[in-house]
Amino acid sequence: MNALAHWNQYRENQYRELEALQNSLGNLFGRRQAPRPEGQEELMRVPEWTPLVDISEDTKEYLIKTELPEVKREDVKITTEDGTLTITGDRKFEKEENGKKYHRVERAYGSFSRSFSLPDNASPAKSTADFKDGVLKVHLAKNEKARPQQVEVSLS
Repeated sequence: MNALAHWNQYRENQYRELEALQNSLGNLFGRRQAPRPEGQEELMRVPEWTPLVDISEDTKEYLIKTELPEVKREDVKITTEDGTLTITGDRKFEKEENGKKYHRVERAYGSFSRSFSLPDNASPAKSTADFKDGVLKVHLAKNEKARPQQVEVSLS
């Protein structure tokens, strides 16, 4: 066996050991590994995709903004149950085209799920959602009685 063949075999073995360690750690922390395109050789891959979220509030509502690039509206589902709002969906991997070769795949694909505990003053029945430019906005109205009100105090 020449030196180059020996080096390639050593490198492949190291890669397999790193991948096994990464999968073990991912399983320990409850994260799946992102699928790798056929024949793709990557030392580091992005773990399960979790969309980024901003949550804010004003006097009338809570607003949850979720980044969902390249996700179709019909592939997203929003549910509320037992005081929890859950956003689930799927980002599909592009179909491989003949002659197209991927050199690097860092964006993760597949199913995702994010769950949030609803505050006591949130009214899921009065919630709305809109989806534009890859951003999902969930508007959760606050209960009328929970909104802060100004009380006038008279001095005597």
